[in-house]
Amino acid sequence: MKSIRKISILILSVILVLALLSGCSGSSKGKLRVGMECDYAPFNWTQADNKNGAVAISNDSTGYAGGYDVQMAKKIADSLGMELEIVKIDWDGLIPALTSEKIDLVIAGMSPTDERKEVIDFSDYYYESDLVIVIKKDGPYANATSIADFSGAKITGQLNTTHYIVIDQISGVNKQEALPDFSSMMNSLKSGFIDGYVSERPGALAAARVHSDLTFIGFEGDNGFKADVNEFYISIGMKKGSSLMNKVNDALGKISKVERATLMDQAIEDSAE
Repeated sequence: MKSIRKISILILSVILVLALLSGCSGSSKGKLRVGMECDYAPFNWTQADNKNGAVAISNDSTGYAGGYDVQMAKKIADSLGMELEIVKIDWDGLIPALTSEKIDLVIAGMSPTDERKEVIDFSDYYYESDLVIVIKKDGPYANATSIADFSGAKITGQLNTTHYIVIDQISGVNKQEALPDFSSMMNSLKSGFIDGYVSERPGALAAARVHSDLTFIGFEGDNGFKADVNEFYISIGMKKGSSLMNKVNDALGKISKVERATLMDQAIEDSAE
């Protein structure tokens, strides 16, 4: 009798565990934790509501994340059948958050540089851009056509980015201390502390739409900054050996260049509201 009782208890225990596992898998989807600054329009920014498809920020009870990166994150999460969770993290904290598994992906306008590839893996590109210099519309460099025209200019870029490194290519430039974010750079430019800052074209377009006194200088051919294509293109970061790599690339492959361009155009327009 004791043996039969033990077997019965064992069977009931197995049934209970299976029922619990079944209930857990069917009750909720896994979460895809995506890190971004939420301060780099038009790629990502913080706003007060869910207008234009913005997503609530998990670690900011009153903030919503909007922008191109958010829309791409939504598409990837949908493709993976997961619930999107946006985590707001300062730029310098994104990679450490990834390697410590506090987030699953970095979707934050990040370029897959060789230095970063030593620490994390990157997906296929999800945006292609070029580098420009944001200036005052009525400033002394409004007619510049080459980076050589910025000799003597006070130029900066964001801390720990390619934007700051390439400033050294400008002969005679008065390179300023790197700043932590684009808000700081815009304020410094508008206040006259700097003459310009290096940015990707979408960020410059967004700045010019929001601030009528700002514009930017783009460069053709050899007149611009020289860098490996990985310095200009944008990819999604993930932990080394992540099982998400193939799934993320498959999801990106379903988003055409036309759709990506449309999403970016819309993000630039939304950032000006």
